[in-house]
Amino acid sequence: MIKAAIFDMDGLLIDSEPIWADAAREVMQKVNFQLTHALKLQTTGLSIKLFLEFCYKIQPWNTPTFEELEREILEHAHKNILNHAVAMPGAIDIIKNLKAQGLKLAVASASHMVLIEGVLKRLEIIDYFDTWHSGELEEFTKPHPAVYLTTAAKLGVKPEECIAFEDSHAGLRSAHAAGMITISVPAMEVFEDPKFNLAHYKISSLDKYILEEMCGQPQNILN
Repeated sequence: MIKAAIFDMDGLLIDSEPIWADAAREVMQKVNFQLTHALKLQTTGLSIKLFLEFCYKIQPWNTPTFEELEREILEHAHKNILNHAVAMPGAIDIIKNLKAQGLKLAVASASHMVLIEGVLKRLEIIDYFDTWHSGELEEFTKPHPAVYLTTAAKLGVKPEECIAFEDSHAGLRSAHAAGMITISVPAMEVFEDPKFNLAHYKISSLDKYILEEMCGQPQNILN
């Protein structure tokens, strides 16, 4: 029986991926690294640390340090997300819908706790959530399952009693490895990529999450 729904945040609940990409693109100019569209797609869903490691393997640099670059990307992105990011289509409705069905709700994100809390307050949905957790607090973040396993523990439920919503492949791998029922919501430009077939279900948008349309008898997911 499904007892909880766990959501990724960036690109899933809020339209923040373009903001993260702009911040990374601007800061990475300091090391003469060009963040192409293809690289952006490859790194979507990764923490900044993993993103910088990915870039360094392609084109190493001496200075600034990883820590300096991470701090600048965070400052740039956090400010713009908290000031400008809006909810993704269907995000608010699905949260209210699942809460009304008696599910516990949580966010499991690679973003820092302060940003998660700030976004939930900005969208005025923080009271719907029982908890939230950041992969930055784990030894390993997404695609490692730790952030999802810890979030389930904080909710007091088993991983197999959770449905997890993810837009990125890294996040999907994380939730899948944790043993949760996974619902993938990839961006349209990567929707047909077979790597997202790892998910139990795939939808084009949260506003397409209509219970009657999933598996013919979608109520089975929640029972």
